[in-house]
Amino acid sequence: MSTLTQHEQDVIASVPVKLWIGGEQVDATGGGTFAVTDPSTGETLVEVADATPEDARKAMDAAAGAQAGWAATPPRQRGEILRGAWQRVVDRADDLALLMTLEMGKALAESRGEITYGSEFLRWFAEEAVRVNGRFTPSPGGTGRILTMKQPVGPCLAITPWNFPLAMGTRKIGPAFAAGCTMIVKPAGQTPLTMLALAGIFAEAGLPAGVLSVLTTSSSNDVTEPVISDPRLRKLTFTGSTGVGQKLVAKSAQRLLRTSMELGGNAPFVVFDDADVDAAVEGAMLAKMRNGGEACTAANRFHVQEGVREEFTRKLTERMTALSLGRGSEDGTDVGPLINQAQVDTCQELVDDAVAKGATVLCGGSAPERTGTFFTPTVLGDVPADARILVEEVFGPVAPICGFSTEQEGIDAANTTEYGLAAYFYTRDLDRAFRVAEALEAGIVGVNRGVVSDVAAPFGGIKASGFGREGGDEGINEYLEVKYVALTS
Repeated sequence: MSTLTQHEQDVIASVPVKLWIGGEQVDATGGGTFAVTDPSTGETLVEVADATPEDARKAMDAAAGAQAGWAATPPRQRGEILRGAWQRVVDRADDLALLMTLEMGKALAESRGEITYGSEFLRWFAEEAVRVNGRFTPSPGGTGRILTMKQPVGPCLAITPWNFPLAMGTRKIGPAFAAGCTMIVKPAGQTPLTMLALAGIFAEAGLPAGVLSVLTTSSSNDVTEPVISDPRLRKLTFTGSTGVGQKLVAKSAQRLLRTSMELGGNAPFVVFDDADVDAAVEGAMLAKMRNGGEACTAANRFHVQEGVREEFTRKLTERMTALSLGRGSEDGTDVGPLINQAQVDTCQELVDDAVAKGATVLCGGSAPERTGTFFTPTVLGDVPADARILVEEVFGPVAPICGFSTEQEGIDAANTTEYGLAAYFYTRDLDRAFRVAEALEAGIVGVNRGVVSDVAAPFGGIKASGFGREGGDEGINEYLEVKYVALTS
């Protein structure tokens, strides 16, 4: 018997469950389906179409066939379609948030926040569509004129993760459509419903057939392979783990595809002695517990200067202990389940490793005895430098704390990682703020703030966290080629 309320059942029933190819819903070749489950109960929500390599080739045909017409569509018209989709997402925010919570598990307040954030990429790039420009200058040697123009790179493939089912799609779709590119989206198998709902919204907004295809599948490699190897594909954009990103870059290199990779993170959260400790704790809760800790920008390790370590640790532990676990759609839930049992097991392994090496469990430390893939919000004190959790991405509600003495020690500890996506630090010293911001090896640095994502800012990392930027003025350039035209005087 279903545990879903009638409203939850109605929301699930309103979502397309077939593939989206050529502007319409189609069954997978062979009629295969796979189950989408609620991680808080393990219950099957719905069966969706399971795409095959043949379906991928059809989507590629549709994207290539629509590319020339979409590129020739006036920028203002492309922008109006994006804005129309934004308005529809905003109008349906409550139902879309509930849908996201059901398939991904996060607390409903988190899902509502993602709808607000994710939809803004559609509005932002609706405005950027009319601002693509080039330049016209005389040649320094007086031999002619230099004309540059920016043109859409062409058909794109976007592979998106399960942790932000809407936002990771819209911040790729938005700039691609604004630039005049068609796109195939392969959403995560755990959370395909939000992207299928978005495809229907774009159709309502007037998006021409073939400009967007959505391939839901339980066999990602089999379905993406024929698209990546197709000579008509021009761009691959991926958000996910560094390991998978490395494999995709290797595949893309065979055809020298344009690529954008937003990969793993191991964000440090550094608190200096002169920080406002209460503000730092508040920022730590935001940086650590956004999305229940399942975010690439989540604070993964806390380096706290000795003068405030005891106070910070006590106050953070109090806040983490007060969080309530529960089904994401239930009132009063602060933290929903993790996406699957493998994620729970990873959290437990990293906690156990830290404790075995001398760390102290200050709260939580294990999965509760209840149905669903939950992990109790956890704080670890006195975490030793050789603990795996300081090196590996935990992707869950676990906060390991360790101390440092000097400013340089704090910077060195923060930079001791192969990753370089986000970093956070708290200080009241303006000179230190500039010194540390410049010294931290990360693509995104939060100074006295625990939330750094902004549609108007470039999002992306360095080192093993990938390359390319999404959002901001920079985001649309990932989908544009620069052409130089030499003119005779």
